[in-house]
Amino acid sequence: MMGISGIRRGRTLAGAAVVASLSLLATATPTADAIAAEPDADSSLLAPANGVHKATITRTSHGIPHIVANDYESLGFGQGYATAEDSLCVLADTLLTARGERSRWFGPDARYSDQVTLNATNLQTDTLFTDIRNRQVVEGLLADPVRGPGQEARALVRGYTAGVNDYLESIDGVDGVEDPACAGGDWVESLRPMKPIDLWYGTYAANLLASTGVFVPQIVDADPPSVGDLGLPLSADEGAARFASPPEDLPSKEALMAGLGKDPDSPFGSNATALGSEVTSTGKGMILGNPHFPWRGRYRFTQSHLTIPGVYDVAGAGLIGSPVVNIGWNKNVAWSHTVSTAYRFTPYEYRLIPGSPTTYLTREGTRELERRAVEVTVRGSDGETHTVTEEIYRTDQGYVLDAPEVLMGWTPASVFALRDANAEHLRTIDVFHEMAKTDNVHDLLAAQDESAGMPWVNTIAADRAGNALYADHSVVPNVPDELVRKCATPIGQVLVRLAGLPALDGTRAQDDCAWRSDPDASRPGIFGPSNLPATVRKDWVANANDSYWLPNPAERLEGFARIIGCEKCERSLRTRMVYRYVLDRIEGSDGLGEPGTVSHEQLKGFEHANRVFGAELSRAGGDLQEVCAAADGGEACDVLAAWDGRTNIDSVGAHIFREFFARVPADGLWQQPFDAARPIETPRDLNQLNPQVTAAMRDALSHLEKEGVPFDAALGDLQVSGDEGAPAIPIGGGEGFTGNANVVSSRDAATNLQRLYPISYGSSHIQAVAFTRDGVDASTILTYGQAADPTRPFSADQTELFSQERWVSFPFTQEQIRSDNVRKYTVVSRR
Repeated sequence: MMGISGIRRGRTLAGAAVVASLSLLATATPTADAIAAEPDADSSLLAPANGVHKATITRTSHGIPHIVANDYESLGFGQGYATAEDSLCVLADTLLTARGERSRWFGPDARYSDQVTLNATNLQTDTLFTDIRNRQVVEGLLADPVRGPGQEARALVRGYTAGVNDYLESIDGVDGVEDPACAGGDWVESLRPMKPIDLWYGTYAANLLASTGVFVPQIVDADPPSVGDLGLPLSADEGAARFASPPEDLPSKEALMAGLGKDPDSPFGSNATALGSEVTSTGKGMILGNPHFPWRGRYRFTQSHLTIPGVYDVAGAGLIGSPVVNIGWNKNVAWSHTVSTAYRFTPYEYRLIPGSPTTYLTREGTRELERRAVEVTVRGSDGETHTVTEEIYRTDQGYVLDAPEVLMGWTPASVFALRDANAEHLRTIDVFHEMAKTDNVHDLLAAQDESAGMPWVNTIAADRAGNALYADHSVVPNVPDELVRKCATPIGQVLVRLAGLPALDGTRAQDDCAWRSDPDASRPGIFGPSNLPATVRKDWVANANDSYWLPNPAERLEGFARIIGCEKCERSLRTRMVYRYVLDRIEGSDGLGEPGTVSHEQLKGFEHANRVFGAELSRAGGDLQEVCAAADGGEACDVLAAWDGRTNIDSVGAHIFREFFARVPADGLWQQPFDAARPIETPRDLNQLNPQVTAAMRDALSHLEKEGVPFDAALGDLQVSGDEGAPAIPIGGGEGFTGNANVVSSRDAATNLQRLYPISYGSSHIQAVAFTRDGVDASTILTYGQAADPTRPFSADQTELFSQERWVSFPFTQEQIRSDNVRKYTVVSRR
């Protein structure tokens, strides 16, 4: 495996005597206010000496809050206050969900979607989160010195919740809320006062996004099979045979990946490119980050700048409800994130006793599934509330699920339970907080490794010294390939082969099939830094949600566990487009100037170039036109031929290619298949002789005609902002599956606008940060605006700028902030 020369490792706790037991997570009873040891925390910076929070907020253009305080609790106070001003309803909805109280206010049958992975009824959602609270999981983690947060993170959370409460008091509670999403809502009032434990549970819920959160309906609705179920073993031998045999009917790889929360047609992802001194015009680091996130709901970003003078100074964006900056920069290092391919969980398959579908085998003998009764308060159609009791099941490893669509059904022969690595820590706020203090990419990665709280993302970073970092040092179960070979059940072997996910033998889950521990890991059960991929280069690195294997065309990271990702595997068209922006600029083939280095302006230009790599490949040799002609496209073929190959708002014909490419076959699309020796150049050459490819074009044109969409329509007339409260602003960009890096997508758009593509997902907090001799040059755009509340003045202004392909110059120095001051005010706690 490839190491990283010069990366300083932080201290680790794995060798310490303190090893937290997993049983603590199941039956924790300590108080939520217990404070873990953090010997390097400066107590004078934790909270104001007089107990009164005070923060100064300066709003610059587009409503960006620059928050200054003298301690972390007061800094969190200012952050919470400013967030409540802009996005109270989103924050309140997030906390209501984490409390398990959606059914009480909105009824049990309405669906809740976090716009990413969790999609369940209110009752299903409430059942899971109520049980997590009943088990006092977060309280247990707060009391754990290894898995729980440090004192500074706790101070930020205490201050944040106090700031939200103070804002609500300043507007006389819910009666003063103007956002139509929750104005006058008694459910908002029911959350007062918000407590730190509420925010910690909200953070914990976000940790589960790529793991337990994918399977909420399958966990809550899991019931034992009845005696009359087809296939009930008639003998122990037959039961053993069923457990030992792989299933005969297998889902497609695409369907399996979708069911595991990794839908290839609707990925949750991002792009990020970090440039080092060898390729930048300044000789210092630069970064372009573009996370692809929902434009509404709990995973919406809000921008901020957090400062304790002389101690702490970081700017960028965090998800609503985060007291820290998740993606951003300080004076010496900048970073962004992309969703990692690693799994955060492993299923354990348990052999059941014939005739007893809740009794399973272990090395120590038989055991019974833990059957948990969960009481949820629901509102009936008559407006009255009553209690519903749901049952869910657990083993020592985690929740039982019934998910036959991903080969993990609860049958008379076996049952599956999930062990979730992100359910075993509460270090997420710490990892971002500690990264914000670092001065270079080496220390930034060391901070990640010490905190061990990066939940489900890669990190791409650049620093003033001209280093570019790629790393997937996120939380990954310590399941090396050797363990998989020894412990994967037959179904687990199929899951590994099709999706890279091992299902392990639950009979030995507490024995030789338990997750391993690395000596350099900060806690047991996860991979340590030496077994996770990373590289630091002086030229450039990039990631667009493919695996770690190819951070730069000149470097292969190989020899890591399959659970982290694939090696020697095909790169997506979007990944190849991200690479091409850098390669074409360095080679000078992009028409933007002489070959050589990349300037800050040129880096920003990558974002709005809106090239469509799938189209560039398809057009080579005239193949796309041949397909259109074979489909009797007529006028549409003329439009395609004249199309500029981009997805700008004035591009004509972009929608034809998008509809065509949405229908092309997964197999047989390209004449030249993928070659691991040439991952940037292959696959290529549209297979114009494949009748399925021609049929895709014919179906696309028929669809557009049926919808009454002209072939010669400009994209901006069809594609507009579609988040809640958004006006119909034309939006450039396109779908990632076409090879567009500036991803925008229609996913459950909250709009009645009669447009083909109402945008509700995609490019979000975009930042192009360059370190210069004089400081930091930071250009950003928050595509949907600072405020989720549509009544606020900064709810759509940045969407207009995004439509015009413009940027916000983010003030970072005190002089820049003073010169761009729109409003300055001080908030002081009222207690």
